Amino acid sequence: MTAWLSVVGIGEDGFVGLSPAARALVANAEVLIGGERHLGMAPAPLDGRDCPERHSWPNPLTQMVERIGGMRGRRVCVLATGDPMQFGVGATLARHVAPEEMTIIPGVSAFALAAARLAWSLDRTAVFSLHGRPLETLALHVHPGARLLILAQDRATPAAVAHFLAERDFGQSRLIALGHMGGPRESRSEGHACDWQADVPDFHTLAVECVAGPDAVWHPATGLPDDAFEHDGKLTKREARALAVAKLMPHAGAYLIDIGAGCGSIGIEWMRAANGARTTAIEPRPERRAMAARNAAALGVPGLDLRDGNAPEALAALPPPDAVFIGGGLSEPTIDASIKTLKLGGRLVAHAVTLESEALLLAAYARKGGELTRLSVARAEPVGSFSGWRPAMPVTQWSWRKA
Repeated sequence: MTAWLSVVGIGEDGFVGLSPAARALVANAEVLIGGERHLGMAPAPLDGRDCPERHSWPNPLTQMVERIGGMRGRRVCVLATGDPMQFGVGATLARHVAPEEMTIIPGVSAFALAAARLAWSLDRTAVFSLHGRPLETLALHVHPGARLLILAQDRATPAAVAHFLAERDFGQSRLIALGHMGGPRESRSEGHACDWQADVPDFHTLAVECVAGPDAVWHPATGLPDDAFEHDGKLTKREARALAVAKLMPHAGAYLIDIGAGCGSIGIEWMRAANGARTTAIEPRPERRAMAARNAAALGVPGLDLRDGNAPEALAALPPPDAVFIGGGLSEPTIDASIKTLKLGGRLVAHAVTLESEALLLAAYARKGGELTRLSVARAEPVGSFSGWRPAMPVTQWSWRKA
């Protein structure tokens, strides 16, 4: 089938700012779909042609996405802001319509416009959206000297971001709200997080230059300190956690199943380590699932998928993962089920601290091979007026790759 669905990115300069090809797609559409602001930019039909159908986006947007599938064969044009493939509706539609059935003509993205206004290098700037997304995702990007460009939800976004930063002693961070860029209503408002009071339009892009105070709170992507997590003592400690995540090898979009997740530390670090990485955390105790949810929100990955259940039974309802971590509930059936559910090339890491669970890993190593490591960590602590080494319980780690 030839392309019947077009997605056209449009800026604040409206129809006149479109390329000739984009104008032709809009002008010849049988069905126009977009926000009220976008539809208001489209011209009336020329040469006596019938006025095309016009549909504004409903809430939720998925209702119209489903309806668009039923319009196959008609000339349908979707109007979107800027680049529709960057946090836009084009990416959503591409999950439902084959590429050969679509024509996509991007406009200038809000990020490109903002970078041009500020003379910022985009390859050294974190770009993301808070439109319909939790504010807590900010925690993934905030660190001393960071530059952020954020697609805002509405006019309340800068105040919420300012409060988030000030609470973490980033109050001297500079905020710049760039409204309606590229059109006659373009505006610019500036201030600091500690005393932000500017009134901004709903439609804006927020720029942030992060400035850390002496007590600033931020964390590396992985290898977080133990006190970054709320826990009840059942926590994979920092050194063992860092090695486990390294051997699990997170990558963009990869999926982890964390068995016996406890406070969620392994799954949370997996998600922080790579863009779009996902975790399903299996934990039978509700108080620990609640802790894990709070930790995930505080550390920038509120999308952590928490499930009540026990392995191996809980694995049956889950899709094949790229990696499995077994931190609790270790048993031979759980090891076997984890091996079976893994994708080809997937990685399994399991930890043991008791003699009984260590025996299970020794047996798995004897049967399957892989890599067996014993981790011993000691920390310097006060001994009276002196200092001495206090050893932590040793951890036996088995790692294995499915070939």
